[in-house]
Amino acid sequence: MGNHKAVDPHQPPVINYILGFLLVGVAWGLTTPFIRRAAKDHNPPRRAWLESDAVKNSRVKSKLYGGLFAVYDLLRNPRYAVPLLVNLTGSVWFFLLIGKAELSLTVPIVNTLAFLFTVIGEWWVEKKVISRETMIGMVLSVGGIALCVHSKSS
Repeated sequence: MGNHKAVDPHQPPVINYILGFLLVGVAWGLTTPFIRRAAKDHNPPRRAWLESDAVKNSRVKSKLYGGLFAVYDLLRNPRYAVPLLVNLTGSVWFFLLIGKAELSLTVPIVNTLAFLFTVIGEWWVEKKVISRETMIGMVLSVGGIALCVHSKSS
């Protein structure tokens, strides 16, 4: 007789997990360079209210209001807000995945995919050259994940 594991009829098909891992990896990794570029290029408008004596003379008010307006201005910028929304959606997908998939596989798989897609995103967005060392790291990361998946399925 074969050495096959019984299939749980309540478990989603493996392709669902693979697609879920890829979606989270893309959502986390590919959006990060776009968020970074938008944050680097961000040039907030001057706010006279922040330069008033009442705010400038209070370290707490200055930091608090300055931070709130910085977040407000970034979130109003679609170049920042859209990739951030996709990135946060990836977090929702991740929490749905860890409710069903094995945690010890889900976390390293998703984080490795996020790393891979971040490297690809930097190449795409910033025209950053992928170094030989980074390429080797990418291959070793995928190889390590493959070993983990293989050992869990054996």
